[in-house]
Amino acid sequence: MKHIFSLITILLLFSCTTTKKENVEANTIKIDTTRLTSSQIESNLKAKGFKTFSYVDETTKDTVIMQQYFIAFLKSGSNRNQTEEEAKLLQEQHLAHLGSMYEQGFADISGPFGDDGDIRGITIYNVPTQQMADSLAKSDPMVKAGRLDIEIHPWWAAKGFKLR
Repeated sequence: MKHIFSLITILLLFSCTTTKKENVEANTIKIDTTRLTSSQIESNLKAKGFKTFSYVDETTKDTVIMQQYFIAFLKSGSNRNQTEEEAKLLQEQHLAHLGSMYEQGFADISGPFGDDGDIRGITIYNVPTQQMADSLAKSDPMVKAGRLDIEIHPWWAAKGFKLR
């Protein structure tokens, strides 16, 4: 029994590792930056069509790579007359769409705003072109239904920095 448990554990670990590797290889947007120099990371991004520039932080002496992302503002759409049941279904589909965007590496962060204003939320797309971000945003079921409209802008951020 002990050997079977060990074998199952090894198989699970191997399958998880293989799946992660296959997902990274299948997704041409993701770049494994764990063993690359900053110039290699920047070169890889540029080869995939991303706009970047870099500079040296005078305090830390680290090279900071700035990458262009695309921020989509999700605004109240012109068709908000769905029933409560329809709106709930659209919300479920919207969240599934965003989950898919994260899994594929196309979106890095998104969320609603905390007020009831015209701008309902944002999604930051990690894609090389505005056309691609626009296409992905327009494939959102909420946008397709007219419940949300989108407005997309290029946005620069330091590669690898985290929200605090």
